[in-house]
Amino acid sequence: MNLAALINAARASVVKRWLLNAMLDRMIPFNRPHGFRVEPMLKGGIKVHVPYRRINRNHIKGIHACALATAAEYCCGLALLEHLDPSRFRLIMKTLHMEYHYQARTRAFAVFDPGATAIAEQVSGPLRTQEAVLYSGLVELHDVKNNHLATATITWQVKAWDKVRTKG
Repeated sequence: MNLAALINAARASVVKRWLLNAMLDRMIPFNRPHGFRVEPMLKGGIKVHVPYRRINRNHIKGIHACALATAAEYCCGLALLEHLDPSRFRLIMKTLHMEYHYQARTRAFAVFDPGATAIAEQVSGPLRTQEAVLYSGLVELHDVKNNHLATATITWQVKAWDKVRTKG
């Protein structure tokens, strides 16, 4: 299935959004216990909802820092794959930097919209002449009361699959 097409269809259809989340839960089982829900935003970009539930909480009853970091990574990666075909390009996270601002005590969400123009200029264009490109995205996390919980800076290495070399 074409991920970008499914993300686009999920913008306007509850059924397609359910299908997108079911497919992502199956393809990325690591994230399934967190109960993250992906919501493609109407004008582009991705929002990942982080439920306030026991598995996501830390010892002081706030959403765990690692759950927020995972949601930020998930959000940023999906937003990039909305513009880059995963059958043609490999994304590998190079760095993840989190800065925490406020304790999450309610549901939270991560938002990222890189924009098609920025991806074309910073990733697709340079990949025509370079083997790999580094792209950094800034993901903000907020709670339902609009408190700014954290800011993630995630750097991805983007490379065409035909340029990937593995040992073996």
